[in-house]
Amino acid sequence: MGRMEDSDKFGYAISTSALIVLLLSSFAARGADSPTGTSQERSNSAKAYVDEPLSLALSLSLASFSGPYPPMPANDTSLSVHEEAPIRNGANGTGADPMLSLSQTLSSPLPPVTANKDENLAAIAKDGGAGGFTSREALFGGDEQPEIKSPPVPAWKTLVTGWKGFSQMEIAQTYADPEHFSKAKLRTELSRTGQFNEYLKWKISGRFDYDAAYDLSNFYPSAVRQDQRYDFFLRENYLDISAGNLDFRLGRQHVIWGEMVGLFFADVVSAKDMREFILPAFDILRIPQWAVRAEYSKNDFHAEVLWIPVPTLDEIGKPGADFYPGPLRGTASYIEEDRSGRNIGNSNYGVRLSQLIKGWDVSGFYYHSLDAASTFYRVSGPTEPLVFQPRHDQIDQFGATVTKDLGSAVFKGELVYTDGRQFNVGQPSAPNGLVRQNTLDYALGLDFSLPADTRLNVQFFQRVFFGYDPGIFSDRVENGASVLLNGKLWQKLEAQVLLIHSLNRSDWMFRPRLSWNFQRNWRWAVGADVFGGKPTGLFGRFDQSDRVYTELRFSF
Repeated sequence: MGRMEDSDKFGYAISTSALIVLLLSSFAARGADSPTGTSQERSNSAKAYVDEPLSLALSLSLASFSGPYPPMPANDTSLSVHEEAPIRNGANGTGADPMLSLSQTLSSPLPPVTANKDENLAAIAKDGGAGGFTSREALFGGDEQPEIKSPPVPAWKTLVTGWKGFSQMEIAQTYADPEHFSKAKLRTELSRTGQFNEYLKWKISGRFDYDAAYDLSNFYPSAVRQDQRYDFFLRENYLDISAGNLDFRLGRQHVIWGEMVGLFFADVVSAKDMREFILPAFDILRIPQWAVRAEYSKNDFHAEVLWIPVPTLDEIGKPGADFYPGPLRGTASYIEEDRSGRNIGNSNYGVRLSQLIKGWDVSGFYYHSLDAASTFYRVSGPTEPLVFQPRHDQIDQFGATVTKDLGSAVFKGELVYTDGRQFNVGQPSAPNGLVRQNTLDYALGLDFSLPADTRLNVQFFQRVFFGYDPGIFSDRVENGASVLLNGKLWQKLEAQVLLIHSLNRSDWMFRPRLSWNFQRNWRWAVGADVFGGKPTGLFGRFDQSDRVYTELRFSF
């Protein structure tokens, strides 16, 4: 705004004087137009108006005005006066010069005063309750409005609300010889999250499984029935602490460093419930670890340090179960698993670094652990019947992962070098029936999003043995591939097919599945798990465990 000229200042002064005259005229008109009555009534009325507080509000606005000045309105005789007079910043009354509009408002916020003091107070309280100001502090914002407190929430309501989870019924029939009823399992999982403040959060969760098949049938040995009849699992139960770029998680937690379709490669931290092989969904299959994890994030860089004081190991079940992983099933026998190495002296620890580089999400890690997977030691003599015991060795693993969105597809790759793992051999002279073999495992996959809500995933994977011993039940280089096709057949009907096959020999797993989301939060599915191959193969060893199944799941 330019510097104000003397003539402009004079014009503002004249306008302000005119405003004051208008106000005084309004008061005079108000007194002249008072109702007629006795002199005493007029005196009381005048006294009442004199004692009555008035409020005056002035507002100025700058606008562009074109044309002659508008006529000034006649004096109003009412209690509320509102007048506007344009004030120009120019030498004449024409043109589009800025115009200063001055508005005046005179009002009485309080009710009329009466002779009775109690009535006056009641009237003021009544008016104030309707939104008027009752004090100088309230007028100028000095009083804080009283906080409206919500009624206290009953303790029982706090405990029973906010839970999430699912309940799922699974029924399976093994149709391979001998045919038998193999599962009638009810899974129920509950979880809840919360926070003490923005820096301190928590999660609690648990799952209960009960399988009625082990009460309804005597097909399985007693040890299997006792092991798999029911289970209570502590799922994720942890405390999160946030401190700027640093985050800490203390407690039982999932640590997922890789995830390919159908198989595990770089996902080396999680223990697994292998009593149904790799057939359950991964969120059910994984077992959380009791761990201390620290994470640092800045821009596109992420670092993670992990310590697991007492490692959790795979659950493999008991001999005689459908998916017990012991070698030479049907010809060998097995004794109780040795878990004595599971102590703080054999703690697991690792570090993982990741960086986003021009759209490529790249990570590398090192992990030292008591191997969660079992190694089956031969405990019988060379000329005695074969007897094995599952044990756990210490291993070191180095790995890397990469992910890239290619637009029409997502590329994923995982690589893991394992040092210290042992493998079974057929030579009776081998100590413990084992030989140490370092391995390199990697997998490459492409995930395509196709029309009509269809997904296609293809993967190639390979294992390379270093210092290869021909006595193991594998080739020096093992190759395999997988294909997953998933799509909607109808609005709520979805079909899926997964095939994983060795490229070295006939060793495969085929899993068709049909699911129907018939109501919100409800899903019904039917499917089959079919295996083929030699008894020494990854999948062929379960050739007698082919089954059909159905599932009914409610999520909440």
